[in-house]
Amino acid sequence: MASGKYFEELSIGDVFPHSLRRTVTETDNLLFTTLTHNTQPLHLDEEFSKKTIHGSRIVNSLYTLSLVVGVSVNDLTEGTTLGNLGFDETVFPAAVRIGDTLRCETEVVGKRESKSRTDSGIVWFEHRAYNQNDVVVVKTKRAALMLRKTDGNE
Repeated sequence: MASGKYFEELSIGDVFPHSLRRTVTETDNLLFTTLTHNTQPLHLDEEFSKKTIHGSRIVNSLYTLSLVVGVSVNDLTEGTTLGNLGFDETVFPAAVRIGDTLRCETEVVGKRESKSRTDSGIVWFEHRAYNQNDVVVVKTKRAALMLRKTDGNE
């Protein structure tokens, strides 16, 4: 049984605060950065990072993006999506540090019936993550192909 929402269950303006919160660890940052072959010293080298505008290492921003989308899966798309169609307007207004605790929410910002598939529709989600000080650390818009509960021809 799917825990995600079907196309018909999502309305523009719906906001879903996700209950899962995550404290970002050294291991999270190290594994994600090395698994993706990202050699940026801002994520790996504390001594290098001390001399930058950040003053210390910052967490890989693509980890933060992946986390904000991943946290939403159980509530919104698990078993009810046919895939991502694209991302728009991704911004990282504040750096994430090792030890920050992130909370996430998702808003439905658009939707339309599929023009080529009667079993699905397109939903635009805006995912946002905040640190423990309620500072936005990532915001992104994502288009997803979502299953319908019933075929649109019925």
